[in-house]
Amino acid sequence: MFLLAAGFSLIFGLMRIANLTHGGLFMLGAYLGVSVLKVVPNLWFAALAAGIAVAFFGGLLERFILRKLAGNVLSQVLVTLGFAFIIADLCLVVWGGDPIPVPTPAFLQRPVLIAGLAFPAYRLAVVAIAVLVGLSLYFLMERTRLGAMIRAGVDDRDMARAVGIPVRASSPPCSASAQRSPARAA
Repeated sequence: MFLLAAGFSLIFGLMRIANLTHGGLFMLGAYLGVSVLKVVPNLWFAALAAGIAVAFFGGLLERFILRKLAGNVLSQVLVTLGFAFIIADLCLVVWGGDPIPVPTPAFLQRPVLIAGLAFPAYRLAVVAIAVLVGLSLYFLMERTRLGAMIRAGVDDRDMARAVGIPVRASSPPCSASAQRSPARAA
């Protein structure tokens, strides 16, 4: 859930794109991962392959649909919600509605003892991965030059472009000063 929330927070909170396909894309990635896992019995490879496939699909969705709806929040919401329904129905048709069990990797099947309490190693690994992703996103966005450039491009596109940060010209204006009407700006 944290990874889903982090993705939504970055897309909606930072980039100001009303994209509601996150749940559908995560579901599609899980089903693709299970399909790859049946062919190549390696959990990490299956997760990587599914992640790359879904990232490619998400990139196509952004490039050819969401970019054309830049600045029109209602249209973004309707289109992305529609894609979420399409993805959900497609997954239902292809993989069915029954749960697909995925075996826990052998090295994560043993319990881990912490202060005399036993915890499932798999769940601890999931929590550790979520914490690592959260810390990585924090340090990327708050402590790196790239993060500063991204935040500057989102907050004030014109100023970011003036100081040499390459910002796509077709992106919607995000700063309050850029959203004023030309009559008020003059």
